[in-house]
Amino acid sequence: MLRLLATIRKEWQLLVRDKTGLTLLFVMPVVLITVMALIQDAPFKDYQEVKFDILTVDNDHGRLGRSIREGLEVGGQFRIIDSLDGQPLTTEKARQLVNDGTYKISIIIPSGATGSIVSNANRIVNDISHRMGMTLALPVKKGSDSLNVVVYFDPAAKKAFKGAIHQAIDNFLTQVETDMLLGRIRQELRSKDTTVTAASDTLPIKLQAVGLKEESTGTGQQIDVISNSVQHNVPAWSIFAMFFIVIPIAGNMIREREDGSLLRMKLIPGSYLEILAGKMLFFVGICVVQFYCMMLVGIYIMPLLDLPRLVMGRDAGATLLVASAIGLAATSYGILIGTLFKTPNQALNFGAISIVILSAIGGIWIPLEIMPMKMQVVGRLSPLSWGLDAINDIYLRNGNIAYVWKNVLRLMLTGLTMLAIAGYVEKRRMN
Repeated sequence: MLRLLATIRKEWQLLVRDKTGLTLLFVMPVVLITVMALIQDAPFKDYQEVKFDILTVDNDHGRLGRSIREGLEVGGQFRIIDSLDGQPLTTEKARQLVNDGTYKISIIIPSGATGSIVSNANRIVNDISHRMGMTLALPVKKGSDSLNVVVYFDPAAKKAFKGAIHQAIDNFLTQVETDMLLGRIRQELRSKDTTVTAASDTLPIKLQAVGLKEESTGTGQQIDVISNSVQHNVPAWSIFAMFFIVIPIAGNMIREREDGSLLRMKLIPGSYLEILAGKMLFFVGICVVQFYCMMLVGIYIMPLLDLPRLVMGRDAGATLLVASAIGLAATSYGILIGTLFKTPNQALNFGAISIVILSAIGGIWIPLEIMPMKMQVVGRLSPLSWGLDAINDIYLRNGNIAYVWKNVLRLMLTGLTMLAIAGYVEKRRMN
């Protein structure tokens, strides 16, 4: 225990002496996330031309469902999925898959939707026939219950993406209802030996028998959060900044070897793992403090710049757990680099470049889903991607520990593995 406390005290004294490094550790990420949020605010609102899988639950099995499917497929931007593992999709299954982020969008076509459209068309045809002096009574459904095609979006989906899809589906609904109405009118007029002109084909009539409604994928107790530049950039660049703890850790370890302080610590009876544990506890704590400082920037400073306010979700415990796991992985990476490399220049150059690469492929710079498929596969292997996914699960999907435990476990196992490798290498170096 004495070695543990002494190591923590030593690391604190080293960090405090390095005024420039301590300043950069906190000022650099503040400037970084502020600038990135400002310059990416407008591009983040643009709809990306990317092909997505779209879950479709057709409870109607009529013309409306077929028209929506055909319209989405013709555009070439969507792959229609109506079954998984050989089983037809259900509304609840589709909602859950979208809420978890497995799929980006789902459309639920209610039962009786086509019938409702036909009934409204018949009602209008009956009214037109009556005004023309014709005796016509097409069947009309009793009651005025309105039906809506329900759209579920991934809580992390961008607002522009939601707007584009919403508009496209609304256009399909309007066209289908208008076509049915015109078809009924032409059919009945022809049956009465009445001339139908070409103008009938462009009759400006629109129905609202079946509306379009976007619903939340979560429960009523959850926070409604819209993905925007702040919700992406503040957590993403905070994770990026946390991994830059590699630089002071690696630099300190190499200096300890060069000035002999590490050798003196090893001469104290005990395990070298206690020294590593002391470093881990100290720098993980620094990472967590750094993370929450960046969150405060998103909450209080971003609104002053006319940017949206950061929303941190409902589960503070899950956020702390994820931040600690990210700090563990980042600190372990720094210890590994400081152990493997012999000079500060080698360690710092490799550390900085590797972090930029891991962040670029891990979804920090741009969302993974708009990258090529091969890059998405590679990006999923980045610890920064695991950390960002976990934060998005909490902030955007209102998740809790049950949502993030897999990514937390990946981060912790990765950190412990790197720590074990560093310990093994250092022991081999001593022999």
